[in-house]
Amino acid sequence: MVKVEGTLAELRALFVEGVVSEAKVQAREAGKQVVKSGARKASRKLSDWQKYIKNKNNHIKFKSGPKKGRLDLSKMSKAFKRSKR
Repeated sequence: MVKVEGTLAELRALFVEGVVSEAKVQAREAGKQVVKSGARKASRKLSDWQKYIKNKNNHIKFKSGPKKGRLDLSKMSKAFKRSKR
């Protein structure tokens, strides 16, 4: 516990300063939250490769071995380049 001494006016001034500074901190934090939620970057247009990857029909997967089931990106890349001709 802390013992606080002084006149009533002095005590009020001390506590009001503390409340005001706390209110400023809370307002600043609330402002940061509003700015974070409001400022969103515009999403960019997908590149041709990203569109190709997104399409499930274009997925070529390893059939066996330790990478079985993963995408074979080298084969997909070759197929993508061939399809561009």
